[in-house]
Order: sequence, then C-alpha cells, then structure tokens
Amino acid sequence: MNHPVLVAGAGPVGLTLAMALKRRGVDVRIVDKAFARSDKSKALVIWSRTLELLEIQGCAHAFIAAGIRARGARIFAQDTMLAHVRFDIARSAYDYALMIPQSETERLLEEQLEDLGTRVERRVELVAFQDNGDDGVTATLRHPDGRQETMDASYLCGCDGAHSTVRHTLGSQFEGETLPSDWLLADVHLDGDLPQDELTICWKPDGVLVAFPMGGKRFRVIADLGTADGTIPSTPTLEQIQAVLDARGPRGLHAHDPYWLSGFRINERKVKDYRRGRVFLSGDAAHVHSPAGGQGMNTGMQDAFNLAWKLGMVWHGHAAGPLLDSYSVERSAIGDQVLRNAGNMTRIALLRNPILRELRNLAAGTLSRIPGLRQRMVDQLTEMDLHYRDASPLTQTPRGAAERPLPGDRAPDVGLRDTNSDIRNLYGLLGTGRFAVLSVDAPAVDLPQGARALAVAAVAAADPAYESGHVYLIRPDAYVALSTRAGDDATVIAALERLEADV
Repeated sequence: MNHPVLVAGAGPVGLTLAMALKRRGVDVRIVDKAFARSDKSKALVIWSRTLELLEIQGCAHAFIAAGIRARGARIFAQDTMLAHVRFDIARSAYDYALMIPQSETERLLEEQLEDLGTRVERRVELVAFQDNGDDGVTATLRHPDGRQETMDASYLCGCDGAHSTVRHTLGSQFEGETLPSDWLLADVHLDGDLPQDELTICWKPDGVLVAFPMGGKRFRVIADLGTADGTIPSTPTLEQIQAVLDARGPRGLHAHDPYWLSGFRINERKVKDYRRGRVFLSGDAAHVHSPAGGQGMNTGMQDAFNLAWKLGMVWHGHAAGPLLDSYSVERSAIGDQVLRNAGNMTRIALLRNPILRELRNLAAGTLSRIPGLRQRMVDQLTEMDLHYRDASPLTQTPRGAAERPLPGDRAPDVGLRDTNSDIRNLYGLLGTGRFAVLSVDAPAVDLPQGARALAVAAVAAADPAYESGHVYLIRPDAYVALSTRAGDDATVIAALERLEADV
C-alpha cells in the first residue's frame, strides 16, 4: 500500500497541491507550523490561466463569488494617461483579473480540501527528513506539545515559502538578488476619483505608485521609496501613505482606515532544480520575484497543478516514475520566464534617467494602441502565454501536427459530443485527472484497454480554437502534448504507452 504524500506548508500553493492530489484519490497529509492561516491580504490577484485550472478542479465559481473583477489597467505619467488596457481581450472565458485577498484564497482552498476529507495539521512543523530512494521519504514532525513523530511518505513536497525548511535541508541554492530599493504597501480606504474595477499605475520622476481595487473603497497601494539604506524597511505610517498619494497619485485622494501597512524589499531568486529524488519544491520555496504583475502566487499555484496530476498518476501506478522528471524541467523554465517578465516591469517603472523615462512614456503610449502588442501585454499579465513548446519531454511535434494550438500550448476549453458520461466540455473531462484524446471534427480514437487508466477519448465538433480533422493529446493541466491528423491513432497511443507503468 502506498504511503501518503506529505505537503509541507499550507499557504495557497500547498493547499492547491493537497486539494488537487485529493481530487485524484491520493492520500495526503498537509502540515504547517503556523497556528492559523494568514489573515493578511498579501497576494491579491488570481489571473485567467489560474482560474481555468481551478475550473478543471471544479471550484473556480467559489473564488469568483468571493472576489471582484478588475476589467483593465490605466497607466499615467505625470497627470497624463499614457495607456488604457482592457483585459476583455484575454483569450479566456475569464477575461478579467480576479481581485481577492490571499486570506480569502486560503480560506476557500482549505474549505475545498476539508470537503475532500483532509484537514490542515496546524502547529505541526517539519523538522527533518530523509529521502530513502525507492522506499520513500522518512519525515520527522514536531507537534504543538513538543512530541516528535516519524512518518513514512511516498513523496515530500516543499511548499513552505521563501524561507523553506525543505529547500535549506536539500542545500539548494536560492540564486538571485535583492533589489536595492525600499517599498511600502498599504491596504487602506481611499476617497477620491479612482475606478473600482481597474488597476491604476502612476509613473513619476521620483518613483511609481500602483493602486489595486479590493472592493468598496478599499485599495492596495504600493510605492517605492528610493534606494535602500541597508536597514530593515520600517512599517509606513498613514501620513507617509498620504504623502506618497499626494505626490504621485491622481489628485484628491484621501487615505483612511488602514487595514494593513508594511514595508518590504523585492527579492528575485530561484532554485535551478525543483526536484531532488522524491522531494519537490513549489511556489516561493522555489522562486520569489517582484510583485509587478501579481504573478508570484499564480505561478506557484500552477506549479502545484503541474505536479499534482503527475504525482497522482505515478502514485496510483498508472504511469512510470520518469513522468515526474518533467516537473522540474517544465516549471523551472516557466519560473525563469516569469522572473524575467516581472523584473523587467519593475525596472521599467523605476527608471530615473529623464531621457529613458521620456522614451518609456512614448513607447507605452504608442505600443498600447497597437492591437497585436496590446494583446501580448494582456496575454503575459494573465499568464495565457505560458507554454511548454520547447522545454518539456512531454511535448512532441509529429508530422501532421496542427498549428492551432501548437504542441506545448494551452488547450482552450471546448464543448464535447459523443461522450459516455454527463461531461459536456473538455475542462470537465480533464477534471478526471486523465489525458484527453480529443478528436476535432473526426472520429473518436479507440484506446486500448491498457491506456484507459491514463486517458479518455472524446469528440468535439469543428471549433475555431482547433484545427478540424486532427486529434489532440491534451494533458490534465490543459496543455497540448501532441497532435496529429485524424487516422494516425498509432502516434497518440504510442505516446501514452511510453508513460505507462510496468505492472
């Protein structure tokens, strides 16, 4: 009998991983040394791609009901609006930024997990572990009364944040830098003329200010304070917040009733390998970056979705162990991309050279009016542009592969016909935790019995998101593994057979 998977850390990433594993029938224990989940707003946005993956888990609706929809972003320089970008051009049914405090995200994930029969073990700390190879992982847990427990786990997943015990125990290098500037963060109520459904970004010669709507008159305000002096950033006062608003924000803003005030510095760091043996790193334990674009939590949750379906298949004995090798390869490449994008956004906002600022402002105003570039900007923010075309052993491009979507690209949701169940759309089918062998305007593939634990066949009518007359092998996390012309069933079946466990 398999031992449970041990998840260390019950923030958004650990909760997402535990939930997704439980939905796939995997035994899970999730521990966290904190007394309770966070009561702070912290990460504030769930982007379109993450909402799609939550939909596959069957729970996106709960998050949408608890958040507010931001429909766009405005960028100002001095008092002139340079750009106004709307998110409704996102290539997703979720064409908005869902603004929801991290405290709410954690609450909803914890409720989902409890509905599946698993509770977070609070005030239980992972203090040591040993990877025993084929025999699993031995972990030592310290309970609130000081008692130490030794447990056997099939795998250990470190979702324990930027100061990860798992990463430190592995000795993995957290490579990168701390940016040399201090920042302030304030969740406050603002009176004045600010839209309730858009992000407001203000570039001024002395720095940047960003206001994120949180519902009602409550906003998250972030601003840089210039070069760090080497001391730990102090908690800002409401008077400091008001002074920054007066200097950089739209006129007439008044801050009051602060909920959370904090100072911070931006770290840009990442490990090279997200896996060592039976131990995995996800979220902030593997990568931390600038809050620009609000991509950190989303990227970590997508780490969890990627790992969960692979662990689920291997844990159940449906797929062979080498499938897990793809996790680090894929997610490390994504981490590099997100780190680079967020860092670039931060550095552009913080330009001090007057000539470079003028060029930036000119470019922002011009590029935002070009439809193709505006689309790229939104695709990047919403994480709809993330793909596994190049850096994945699971992506194949055989002769006859479709060009829409390409192998490695996100697979859009599509309606189904001729299914043997009540499931009527692709994402519902992927919620079973198996690959979908999707025939578009073509006959269904007859899967051999041995492949049916890994995949399910389905048929879709002609749809503009896909090329008719093609068969797509779509991963459980809604990315295309390969595609081929209808009739070439052997290529799809061979790809599945390569994943199968020897049983």
